[in-house]
Parts: sequence; C-alpha cells; structure tokens
Amino acid sequence: MPPKKQAANTEEKPQETSGKTYDNSKWSIPSKRASSYAEERKKKAHKHGQKKGKPLTEYEAGMRSGYLQCQHDHASFFKYRRARSKGMSKKDAAEFAKRPLSPEEKEEIKKEARNG
Repeated sequence: MPPKKQAANTEEKPQETSGKTYDNSKWSIPSKRASSYAEERKKKAHKHGQKKGKPLTEYEAGMRSGYLQCQHDHASFFKYRRARSKGMSKKDAAEFAKRPLSPEEKEEIKKEARNG
C-alpha cells in the first residue's frame, strides 16, 4: 500500500523581517483603518483585539492620530506604483505593496534614486 500523501499546507506563513514576523492579516485599507481609529479616539477606548474596551494610553491615542499611518500609506503607494511601472498586474502589485521590502529591494531603490 502506498504511503498517504500529506495535504499541502495552504496557510500563508508570516514573513521574517529583521527578527520579527510580518502578519499580512494586520494590513488594512487606509480609509477603513482611519474611520476605526477615529471612533477609538472619540471613545478613548480600544475597539478591537485583546484590549477591546480598555482605555487608550496617551501613546496609543497618538499612534491613532494618523501621522505615522500616513507615512506607511505613502510608502505602500510608492511600492505599488513602482511595481506597476515594472509590469506587474494590479493584484500582484497590491500584494507586493503590502509586504515589507527585502534588503536587496531596498538597495535597488537606493541605487535608482542615486542614478536619478
């Protein structure tokens, strides 16, 4: 009798980035995240996750103010436009924009910036 075939693991494994794992499920559409964060700031309490219902600290309220989120959104849009200009489909470019850049990709961007 032939050995049983094991089912292929269909779950996405988190990417390793500088000692930390990157979980794609934490990525959200900027407009939806912004509206959720605005509600949390008004209520001054967590709306999702393990801390649901607990009050926001000053630091957490500051994180929800949008400045750092805006920086992240601009970086993701830069990666999306770059991927599209290299011929990726919209779907592939969106996936590329959500994940962190590898050290090789970062170096390639730096070289392109230097060469103008």
